[in-house]
Amino acid sequence: MFEKYKSSRRVFIKHAGLLSGLPLVGKLDIVRSDDVIKSRAIRVLTCNIRVDLPEDAQKNLGWIDRREACIAVIKKQKADIIGFQEVLKGQFLDLKAALKEYHGFGFDGPEMDEYTEGYHGIAKNPVFFARDRFELLTAGNYWLSQTPLKAGSISWGSARARNACWVRLLDRHTGREFRLSNLHLDHVNNTAKRKQAAVVLEDAAQYQNDFAQILTGDFNVAMDSEVYSDILAAGWKDSFVQANGTGTPEGTVHGFKGEAYERKDKAKKIDFIFVKGPLKGTHSVIIKDTFKGVLPSDHYFVLAEIAAL
Repeated sequence: MFEKYKSSRRVFIKHAGLLSGLPLVGKLDIVRSDDVIKSRAIRVLTCNIRVDLPEDAQKNLGWIDRREACIAVIKKQKADIIGFQEVLKGQFLDLKAALKEYHGFGFDGPEMDEYTEGYHGIAKNPVFFARDRFELLTAGNYWLSQTPLKAGSISWGSARARNACWVRLLDRHTGREFRLSNLHLDHVNNTAKRKQAAVVLEDAAQYQNDFAQILTGDFNVAMDSEVYSDILAAGWKDSFVQANGTGTPEGTVHGFKGEAYERKDKAKKIDFIFVKGPLKGTHSVIIKDTFKGVLPSDHYFVLAEIAAL
């Protein structure tokens, strides 16, 4: 019995020695896989979906006419996180019902405008993020005014109340945290646009320079504007420029006409995805897709793949 045990032990030691001399293929593969996972880009989409307006419905361009196309185009992009603009409550509920793989945040709070139809319903800017990839750490929203905690507040001659929504997420695939802010600036008053952007930039500046942040939205300004210059001066980078160079991009507003837009050659890109900290846009495109011949909005959506540095 004892001899049998010694023989078995010798065989085990021999085999163990042989194994110890082999390259650690399995371990190296695991490490390599981890590296791939940690470098995985985040697909970010910014979508101005156009509020649900009665006058659009009269032209068969209302939300009920575009809803299917909007959702289909969005799903096709397989985004990890989406910043929406011009979303009324009914649209928010439709998006939540259709995009169940995402968690939607940013429509909480009272409706404070005395008018209940059209833009006066106070469209908001919710953020949707993939449930299976991200853990929500904290989130919030505020108003782009001199009193950002006062709901529906308006300052600097803004045509209507504007707000921003933000989320701080943990990426389960990489173990990294980042923060995304989503906004919609005024469409009329240039002073208001610049002041509203400053509120968001000041908020973001509370974080360390090496903390990863993303900024999405309809900025209602082009790349030659003071607002755009202010954003770059605050340390942000335009992910579209990072991915495509400094050439003049196509416009993102088309008035529901797409490629047939009569002012296409003069249209400006006003929808942006900016990054700050150890992030870089590696790929970015303007989404011109239709669904069954229907455009999802009067804006083209913008997609960016954001990689960690």
